[in-house]
Amino acid sequence: MNLSPRQDAHTFFTEYRRAHPDDVLVVDEPVSAEGVTGLIYELIARGRDEMLVCNEVEGVSSPVVTNVFAARHRIARFLDAEPGRLHEAYQSRASRMLAPRIVDSAPLVADEVVDLATVPMFQHFASDRAPYITSGIVVAEDPDTGVGNLSYHRAMVHSPTELATSLHSRGDLWRLLAKYAERGEPMPVAVVIGGHPLFMLAASARVPADVDERAVAGGLFGEPLDLVRTPRHGIGVPAWAEFVLEGTIDPQQNAEEGPFGEFSGYSSHRSTNNVLRVETVLRREDALLVDVAGGNTADHLNLARVPRESELAEKLKDRFPDVTAVHYPTSGTHFHCYVAMRESRPGQARQVLLGLLGWDPYVKTAVAVDTDVDITSDAEVLWALATHFQPHRDLFVVDGLPGSPLDPSSDPGGTTSRMGLDATRSPDFAGDRIVVSATARTDARRLLGSDGGRR
Repeated sequence: MNLSPRQDAHTFFTEYRRAHPDDVLVVDEPVSAEGVTGLIYELIARGRDEMLVCNEVEGVSSPVVTNVFAARHRIARFLDAEPGRLHEAYQSRASRMLAPRIVDSAPLVADEVVDLATVPMFQHFASDRAPYITSGIVVAEDPDTGVGNLSYHRAMVHSPTELATSLHSRGDLWRLLAKYAERGEPMPVAVVIGGHPLFMLAASARVPADVDERAVAGGLFGEPLDLVRTPRHGIGVPAWAEFVLEGTIDPQQNAEEGPFGEFSGYSSHRSTNNVLRVETVLRREDALLVDVAGGNTADHLNLARVPRESELAEKLKDRFPDVTAVHYPTSGTHFHCYVAMRESRPGQARQVLLGLLGWDPYVKTAVAVDTDVDITSDAEVLWALATHFQPHRDLFVVDGLPGSPLDPSSDPGGTTSRMGLDATRSPDFAGDRIVVSATARTDARRLLGSDGGRR
């Protein structure tokens, strides 16, 4: 059975670079391992978000492709969508799930000896305990139903054949591990490191436990995801994967790992301290390391939040037709959300905010604004808060709710409080927004020119 070339990350990155050369930064000179992260943060400081290709990274045997998800306009291109239609495009494709198809062969070759020192990974932050796999997608299958589960988990080397990793203690993989613990068996898993961006997006999908994210990947591709079975445990992994580590997680075995630079912008010591024993290493001969920049980078945050935003935008708009847009700002990591809406009756914004805070356990602060406020701009939302919001009237707090254990301000169990802020104009609001005419803006652009008028 022939593999679909549309799912090959190599082909995809080559074609994207050819079509959008200004959106890809290629570095051919040698770069230190931490220098890759340094490049990304320097791009952020300069207001830039290009995909980054580093062909020679110190101590890494493969070229590194990173910052892939740093720009929403780029993710929209992955989905053949206009930037303003990203949420709709994602939900439309993801909802048309297609079961994967099993193929007989793939460009993956097994190493003769398992030695994790040969698997490329690097230290992203000086505060990290060790070099980490940041883009590892753990694939497991329910022992009763065979339904697959995909989820991201950080991992560092514990021994030449073992990884220390942290599982999300409220996630589906954690519950699958509990099933295997009840059986007294280790859980077979495969870790996919690198692949097509649409497969990587699918691994972040928010779906029920009985939905296989590999079918979501099929929906995003518009064709079944090509899977090949791993040699020892028969787990279905993408045939076009760059690296696959096959092995088991023993519920009874633990090892220290962390600190690790997490999405909060802090180094996290919180971990489930699990051990993944690697029994097979598969890799493409010309493998790329498709890295996810850790920490509070847009690359890291967008990969998780675009599926979340898309789902929440659909839910809120279905339930509350006056909601027009939803946005999770990078400044708020995963903990802030902005909602634009037409408030047609008193209290409606509060109801929308309650719905959002109830649906997404990560969001701690939700702000509702009017439709003329650009929710992709922190400055615009803060202006709305400054001019529309009265704390005694427009704020409410709900406490004692489960949140993210990676929130450094939460209690040890991850319990947090949540806050809704109604920054929409009240019915008796008096004021008209100032307006700069289109003619004035056109004249200004002409006078300033492309160089901003600098001399």
